[in-house]
Amino acid sequence: MRSEEEAHRIKCHAVTAQTGVGRYDGSDRYRHMIATIRSGGQSGVDRGALDAARAAGIPVAGWCPAGGWAEDRSEPPGLLTDYPELTETPSSETKQRTEWNVRDSDATLILTAMGGTSPGTDLTVGFARHWQRPHLVLDALVWRQSDMAVVAHDVSEWLRGQGSGLGVNVAGPRASEWARAYESSYRLVAALLDVGA
Repeated sequence: MRSEEEAHRIKCHAVTAQTGVGRYDGSDRYRHMIATIRSGGQSGVDRGALDAARAAGIPVAGWCPAGGWAEDRSEPPGLLTDYPELTETPSSETKQRTEWNVRDSDATLILTAMGGTSPGTDLTVGFARHWQRPHLVLDALVWRQSDMAVVAHDVSEWLRGQGSGLGVNVAGPRASEWARAYESSYRLVAALLDVGA
């Protein structure tokens, strides 16, 4: 029987092979790869990504529902109080926000919680396929216990294949769907921007 550590390494290798992601070789080829982090401002993954980008000095942008609606900010101006960089969609429905963030990005990173999905996450994947935008689904079951720098290098290698000066959309579960959504997203995006700075 395989040890838990060995099984984890095998699973990470399988994901790497499946996505065509390579290993970081220490070169400077990631510099200036990410120009903007885009997200919808929902609690959880969205805000973790936006806050990590701000902390790294990377511009943030994104569409949010009319009135700045989020699950914990239901009254206007909602999340726009803390994230004025975001722009309201005409609709107060989250579906339009999700679609427009995918549509207006060069690539989308989708975080999932321990092998699970959510309606919003599934919708994001669907829109990425519809708009033919590159997208990478990152399962926390695979990467959460890995060295975050290694995961960030692998994701950066995938992003490098999409070009430079990228607007990267980050999506995933809200806080009510995954308690560690904010923390996990923040750590990943912070490590990713450290690689791609």
